[in-house]
Amino acid sequence: RVDALTSYPGRIGDTPGTNWLLVGSDSRAGLTPEQEASLATGGEVGPSRTDTIIMIHIPEGGGATTMVSLPRDSYVPIPGNGEDKLNAAFAFGGPSLLVQTVEGATGVHIDHYAEIGFGGFAGIVDAVGGVNVCVQNAIDDPLAGINIPAGCQDLDGSEALGFVRSRATALADLDRMNNQRAFMSALLDKATSASTFLNPLKLWPLVSDTASSLSVDDGDHIWNLAGLAWAMRGGPVTTTVPVGGFQDSDVGNVLVWDDTRAPAFFEAIAQDREIPADLLTGGP
Repeated sequence: RVDALTSYPGRIGDTPGTNWLLVGSDSRAGLTPEQEASLATGGEVGPSRTDTIIMIHIPEGGGATTMVSLPRDSYVPIPGNGEDKLNAAFAFGGPSLLVQTVEGATGVHIDHYAEIGFGGFAGIVDAVGGVNVCVQNAIDDPLAGINIPAGCQDLDGSEALGFVRSRATALADLDRMNNQRAFMSALLDKATSASTFLNPLKLWPLVSDTASSLSVDDGDHIWNLAGLAWAMRGGPVTTTVPVGGFQDSDVGNVLVWDDTRAPAFFEAIAQDREIPADLLTGGP
């Protein structure tokens, strides 16, 4: 458990619906050197940063859940630290500063927080017996430890970790975010399927591995995670925050959000309204 959802002056009030912030960190905590090698993590590289940042909105009155990728290189104000890349907030101040930064940049109140490191992610995938994904183009990425062909295939834990980490594709980070959302949907669909729920040999390892692999806010419980997985069944709406492009800054090349479309996008989420189709980007 971590103290992620803290009070701070000027914090936005509760907004309709339920909003999760899911974070995949590059933490190698708890991994042996052999495990680091098998997962191609590259060893410790200083303060943990967030490889993956996803906001999930569950509507109050039913309807499709929305999964939104927040690019880690997004150029946003970080309280007390000026403007920087979004994932730097985690390195500067941990989960609580990351949540505060996301709330300030989006105007959306975060209700729940969950974070997972490299080893925990691979363990959950293995607990459900692997996950089937359809890969549009072959990916050969020694840095991520994968070499997989195009087409539909089952990925085990180490392969899945490489798949969601790899940027060795034509669109780099944009492809990576699409892959992350597609894989997350497939994983949650497998985890909530009858073949998992009715098979104690799969269900018990899944529950125990999930509980031991995730860091959640002090106020979160296992039934909150179950509610999240259940809300993701049947295929959520998957998208990326509308982006305006890339630019050079004092912290390197950064991604900037669209000045007009991004505020309208997050306003729809904050008001628990369906996001207009012309604001949705970056399928699947």
